[in-house]
Amino acid sequence: MAAEILDIVLLLALPASGKSEVRRYMKHLSPEKRKKDFFMGPDVQLDDFPYVHLMRRIDDELAALSKPRIYFAAPDRPFRDPLDWGTLTQLLNEDFDYLTARPSKEPESASLHFFDRLDRASRVVGAPARMAELDHDARQAIAGSIENEARELWDERKPGQKIELKGRTLVIEFARGGPQGSTMPLAAPFGYQYSLGILSKHILAKACILYVWVTPEESRRKNENRTDPNNPGSILHHGVPIEVMLNDYGCDDMDWLEANAERKGTVTVKAHNKTFHLPVARFDNRVDKTSFLRAEAKKWKKEDVSAVHEGLKGALARLAGLPTAAV
Repeated sequence: MAAEILDIVLLLALPASGKSEVRRYMKHLSPEKRKKDFFMGPDVQLDDFPYVHLMRRIDDELAALSKPRIYFAAPDRPFRDPLDWGTLTQLLNEDFDYLTARPSKEPESASLHFFDRLDRASRVVGAPARMAELDHDARQAIAGSIENEARELWDERKPGQKIELKGRTLVIEFARGGPQGSTMPLAAPFGYQYSLGILSKHILAKACILYVWVTPEESRRKNENRTDPNNPGSILHHGVPIEVMLNDYGCDDMDWLEANAERKGTVTVKAHNKTFHLPVARFDNRVDKTSFLRAEAKKWKKEDVSAVHEGLKGALARLAGLPTAAV
């Protein structure tokens, strides 16, 4: 029996594959059309890009203070500690919990609040609590420099907003991969197998996967085309450095996960002493269908909109017909 509304959709793909464009398109649909064709209620959206941007901003401020960067070796390099893929996933777990949490006191400094969150998430996955290791003056200087950005993020993701998820669809977007030329399965902490395995059991219990399918080569091409160096914090226009594209996103493990799943049409996730079978479907974007969606809606061509709509409709219909299960 098909689901009337999908509860949690994990929107996964390599960078610049079209994930954010897909989200933008869905926002332009009427609630009735989205429910009828996509099995999606009013959506709530989470993604981990703001935390990557926050980490890079912290490093830039450290460099300005003539101190070593703590998250990345340089602005165009991958994570110093690959366990930070887990840090990002744990931050998404916290964001999920915050959706229905009790209100908390407004922090005097949003920056310091997120410094503590970064450290807490890092500890959970076995990475060092680097913000706590900074001296007081450096922490205060960085906090002051990024407070406006941190406050915007706090307003978006603060606990206590009491969002009722029943009847809504939660879309959680993230990208994972591994070095170009890697053999499968990807070694932890790289790839989807690792990050899916540390998602909250409350997410996994209701999740399905919409995978936006592009090749690594197409991902790199689209990443170069979308990059606006003057808008590095933008969801639609940020660029991923080429060394990161090759070493963190040179491949991904979705093909392997599907091929080795215990049930056809799913991805097997063993976590929390259970086995979860997450329904998975692909939106084929190997030939670019989505870049036009970054333009103003009035410039969208009817035939381009139809190609996106029908592709998503087919993929989401498959997901709605496959119940999520844990054993």
